[in-house]
Amino acid sequence: MLTISCVQMDVELGNTSVNLKNAIQKIEEAVHAGANVVVLPELWTTGYCLDVIEKHTDEQDEVIETLKKIAKQKSIWLVGGSLPIKKETGVFNELVIINSAGELIKTYDKVHLFQLMNEHHYLQAGTSDAFFEIEGYKTAGFVCYDLRFPEWMRGHAIGGAKLLFFVAQWPVQRIQHWEILLKARAIENQCFVVACNRVGKDKDNTFGGNSLIIDPWGEVLAKGGMEEEILNAQINLEKVQEIRNTIPIFEDRKIDLYNKF
Repeated sequence: MLTISCVQMDVELGNTSVNLKNAIQKIEEAVHAGANVVVLPELWTTGYCLDVIEKHTDEQDEVIETLKKIAKQKSIWLVGGSLPIKKETGVFNELVIINSAGELIKTYDKVHLFQLMNEHHYLQAGTSDAFFEIEGYKTAGFVCYDLRFPEWMRGHAIGGAKLLFFVAQWPVQRIQHWEILLKARAIENQCFVVACNRVGKDKDNTFGGNSLIIDPWGEVLAKGGMEEEILNAQINLEKVQEIRNTIPIFEDRKIDLYNKF
């Protein structure tokens, strides 16, 4: 049984130290509420200051080290949201996963860049899978716009993922899409979905919150509003196989036929 908390937080644009302090406080609140898995949103240290994002990349090493210490001290898993990480080829929007021993066990670079917010001008796209394991269960973690590409999620579900994490800065004007697509990803892949969105505003956008924890039937276990808050839910990943046995969609796929198109 996993007790999951989504930290739905506001972000001060370009202010890593303030945002880190806010996140630490909320992680501690989530732990107090009994969480053993805590999820943070997309680009929570900086927000969408993409035109100057590279100058903030040096600050992220300290953020990761702080998250590792917290995870070890509190014996929790951190789906640490995404951070702007500089590599040889440019800056990546990178999801970080830290286990309860305080070890960075997985990074995933956002594969699908959102042109509507000019990500393709400032960020590089990832090319690796999103798989990792929590307590022996195969899971996967994605970033925001990835949600609109169901074949990417399906590939991970076929690969064994029973739980899909999404971290986002999803704007309020498309928040209906957010909820519908998340429910669809849960139902069509017969898996749990945990989605952590930010709230608040920057100079160009208002973000929609409505973080969600959804079971494999598409039932909402927890849902956020438009303000800062922490969502909590317990999930039993053994339920996934029960549902997949009830409606065996993975067995009934017609792969040879699909490959003709």
